[in-house]
Amino acid sequence: MRAIILIILSAAALAACTPENTDVTGSIGNCTRQLYSAYNPKDMKQCVKVCIACESGVMTTCSTSCTLKGAH
Repeated sequence: MRAIILIILSAAALAACTPENTDVTGSIGNCTRQLYSAYNPKDMKQCVKVCIACESGVMTTCSTSCTLKGAH
């Protein structure tokens, strides 16, 4: 009985794990186009600026995110 409850609770916890930053409206793309007509996500300065302005990020998390995306 405990195993079944544990499985159900685990499944519920995993189902609740969804990405918080899903852009359904396309507003991040629109924001990016307003900042840069020719946006290059591999350019660290552009990537960080878009992250901060359009995704409400902070310098530390945005630079880490951009580095992980391959910006330099």
